[in-house]
Amino acid sequence: MPSIDALSERLTEYLDPTQIQKVRRAYFYAAQAHDGQRRKSGEPYVTHPLAVASVLAEMHMDHDCLIAAMLHDVIEDTEINYDGIESQFGDQVAKVVDGVSKLTHLEFESKAEAQAENFQKMVLAMAEDIRVIIVKLADRLHNMRTLGAMRPDKQRRIAKETLDIYAPIAARLGMRDVQVELEDLAFKAAHPMRAKFIRRAVVQARGQRRDVITEIQTAIENRLKQEGLPGSVTGREKHLYSIYMKMKRESRSFASIMDVFAFRIVTNTVDECYRVLGAVHNLFKPVPGRFKDYIAIPKANGYQSLHTDLFGARNFTIEVQIRTKEMDAVAAQGIAEHSHYKSTGDGSTAVGSYSRARKWLQGLLEMQQAAGDSMEFIDSVKKELFPDEVYVFTPKGRILELPQGATPVDFAYAVHTDVGNSCISCRIDRHLSPLSEPLKTGQTVEIITTPRAQPNMAWLNFVVTGKARTSIRHFLKNQQMHESVELGRRLLNQYLAQFDINDEQVDQVKLQKMLEDNNFKNFDELLQDIGLGNRMAYVVARHLRPGDNSEDENSDKGVDGKALVIRGAEGMVMHFARCCHPIPGDSIVGKISAGRGLVVHRAECRNMNAKRDEGNRDIFIEWADTSDEEYGVVLELQVESQRGIIAQLATAVASAEGNVRQILSGEKDGQMNAVTIELMVANRVHLARIMKKLRAIRQVNRVTRT
Repeated sequence: MPSIDALSERLTEYLDPTQIQKVRRAYFYAAQAHDGQRRKSGEPYVTHPLAVASVLAEMHMDHDCLIAAMLHDVIEDTEINYDGIESQFGDQVAKVVDGVSKLTHLEFESKAEAQAENFQKMVLAMAEDIRVIIVKLADRLHNMRTLGAMRPDKQRRIAKETLDIYAPIAARLGMRDVQVELEDLAFKAAHPMRAKFIRRAVVQARGQRRDVITEIQTAIENRLKQEGLPGSVTGREKHLYSIYMKMKRESRSFASIMDVFAFRIVTNTVDECYRVLGAVHNLFKPVPGRFKDYIAIPKANGYQSLHTDLFGARNFTIEVQIRTKEMDAVAAQGIAEHSHYKSTGDGSTAVGSYSRARKWLQGLLEMQQAAGDSMEFIDSVKKELFPDEVYVFTPKGRILELPQGATPVDFAYAVHTDVGNSCISCRIDRHLSPLSEPLKTGQTVEIITTPRAQPNMAWLNFVVTGKARTSIRHFLKNQQMHESVELGRRLLNQYLAQFDINDEQVDQVKLQKMLEDNNFKNFDELLQDIGLGNRMAYVVARHLRPGDNSEDENSDKGVDGKALVIRGAEGMVMHFARCCHPIPGDSIVGKISAGRGLVVHRAECRNMNAKRDEGNRDIFIEWADTSDEEYGVVLELQVESQRGIIAQLATAVASAEGNVRQILSGEKDGQMNAVTIELMVANRVHLARIMKKLRAIRQVNRVTRT
């Protein structure tokens, strides 16, 4: 069991006596605060914060971080509050402790919602002080080491959360040592039998491979000596979870994965890294297409190294990583590598890792601000924590790191939210490409924008970055709110017109009473409710009409005002019914649908006749005089079976300036075929011209509009 004296002895390596004394004082403060509390294992509770501080001491974290580790459960589990810690240990320590603490005093509908809220709160604290997440990861690491004291179902739940959130965060921050241990401990808790069998197989394979590993390592060391290059060569062990995931992801056997021998060469300078690369390529033949230069283009978490695959002795594949000592330290500890606390911004590897982590946290903060709730936010974060990246270039040569499978829309939002919102098309390597095309490393992407453009809901089907997904949802949500308010205003004014007033002339006393009775904060919320179809405009109009309201609210005197004029492209709260496909020139009526807004039908639509029979009210609407939009319409044809008839039909539609979206050939009845054509037209006159062209084809017996 760790002791404060043993920790103090270890801290003498890099902290001065005054700072060590502050850490000791924090320990005794925590011991007193947690007095009488015990862990599930039966140990005094204070052993946990002491162990967390010991984990951070191995990373050489500063004394404030160690003090926060000692106190990280004090706010959550004792009577001591934020002010008490601030008065004793200062503002910085109190903020880190508060960031790590959970939201224990709020009630949530589910465990998942509580976890999401806790994570969201922690991200906000991380944005102010990155040490919050370092303390949290150390806390989670010790909890995983002592997970055996928990019930099996709780072990599995905590293990899943660790694999979903905390291990990927450790990877994203470059803290590989923490990531590997978290993954292996979580794997063991979630799948104990699988972990046991893989561990046994690894131990057995290690013994069989010892001679080959020694032979390859000696050959590399001898070649480096011949070239006069410094460098230590060590074999790399694959950890259990990575072996399991590789077997699962690539459907490979354990033997095929273990046939690959991995080595790491650590040298002094970047120049020596590239010279070592040349030496090993002279020793063994490189595998084409398997070289990656993460020194010139670091990973998103700041990781730097040269990776190469070689054909080695006895026909084995060799994986070699080449890096400097500083790169090796950052690869192991990432932003926790202590040199960045002492650096002066000289562009070192640790400083680069730290700045990238800050940039990532800033991105999380933007996502949090745009997200609708904590569950949506944590879903976006999970999608953001991809282990593989693609590196693409802006036209000016700037490099952007994006997750595997990212599209030009993800790229646009990575450049700037406004670029994503106004994106209409893109060029990849100077060629026009679809916005949904997955990007590949090395491509140059140019985004074409226009001020009138806006995000498309269909983009949510293919974007992969959390920022893009959250920004699109945020824009659409705000736009729907704005459009529903405007539609609600137009609908309300249509019914208020029978009382010779509009929304600006209503009695403010009546309006305020209605808002209070229905728990609306303001008039816009009421209009939004009307526009979304959750409240009927004629009922609201009757409540707000001048004079006495004693008249029966359910009586219907009709609407004396003008019909609602629509232009076609009314946005997200006006929809055209797919049962009858109305187009300009048709007589139309509207139906308010709860949650969707206004649905436009043709006046003769059977569905509308049925709704009238049920007593539903119509909204009187008419087309605007001009519209630049195209509208979908469906035609059913009966044609004689003949080779090339489909091509003739498409040509006829095109000759009348129509746009065919889909042609379906239906059942065949003797020599006759039923054909359904879905096309886009400007109005009823345009449709009539197309139908005339189709009827002119000799093989077409009948053309009808559905």
